[in-house]
Amino acid sequence: MYHDQGMIPVKMDSVGQGVNITLGLPILRTSVDHGTAFDIAGRDKACAKNLKMALRTAAQLSQSTLSMQ
Repeated sequence: MYHDQGMIPVKMDSVGQGVNITLGLPILRTSVDHGTAFDIAGRDKACAKNLKMALRTAAQLSQSTLSMQ
């Protein structure tokens, strides 16, 4: 099974709440769980819900990491 095939049910179940977290880096990295959406860029159609969720997740992870030290 390919990554994209496995992500279909995850994305369908978590519309607007999915967050990508990259592991193994020396920094905390989160991103929205969708593509770049160039087709709607600059057209006042984008929704910040996914970005807010990625930022919220990063904040929560950083707090839990700091409390472990």
